[in-house]
Amino acid sequence: MSRSFRPGSVVTTDEVLSEVLTYFALDVQLRITAGYDAKGLLVDPAIRVISQSRKSFEEGLRLYCARPDKGYSLTDCISMMTMRREGLTDVLTNDRHFEQEGFRAVFRDRSN
Repeated sequence: MSRSFRPGSVVTTDEVLSEVLTYFALDVQLRITAGYDAKGLLVDPAIRVISQSRKSFEEGLRLYCARPDKGYSLTDCISMMTMRREGLTDVLTNDRHFEQEGFRAVFRDRSN
């Protein structure tokens, strides 16, 4: 899919990659594939991976604490704050939490 995007047009974070790798960690074959794919994303010119930092953690934690009524993960909060900082509105997810914060989830099933 990333081949259809212009260089740097897709943005993700180290935290998102970490969450994906954690998800696939328990299955040997999936872990190998996920690791290979993550390494590929890091060098793909169409993907910009924003490094994690104390600042990104603190910004995400601030949103996390400000939304005690939501089920947002810390990684979601870091992503949302990164998107705001970068001026991004569209997110490659089907997660409704992003829509609750005003983003457009481009994979969201709107049929129900």
